[in-house]
Amino acid sequence: MAKSTQNAHFEFTLDLHTGVPVYRQLIDQVRAGIASGTLAAGDQLPTVRQLAVDLAINPNTVLRAYRELELGGMLETHQGTGTFITNKKLEKTSAERERQLSQLAAEFAARVGAAGFRLEDVIDRLEEMLPRPTQRRRES
Repeated sequence: MAKSTQNAHFEFTLDLHTGVPVYRQLIDQVRAGIASGTLAAGDQLPTVRQLAVDLAINPNTVLRAYRELELGGMLETHQGTGTFITNKKLEKTSAERERQLSQLAAEFAARVGAAGFRLEDVIDRLEEMLPRPTQRRRES
């Protein structure tokens, strides 16, 4: 496992044993960082070259991830100053949301199988994680 620290709260890490392509891991980590608030609008990401060196990967892999995130409206690159998280709120159509959910489910199912688990076991675990409605006690 290799890692790089750019921002005090965000660190890229790779797991080369998951079967998930490296560029996809980078994309997923940026998206997760944005969703969790660890990465915010205006935060600067490492340069393509720096991240490639830190993670010991091909710069084209980093470039591919950054380009996909840029095309998705999550990053913007300013020549000479760097790559930054955008402050745009992205509106998705229901068709885009459905496509993305299907893609995430398929990727997750592939990772579950590659890790030697059955989907049924993961579904059971996910159901355990669902919030339960609070039951009111009846007082007699």
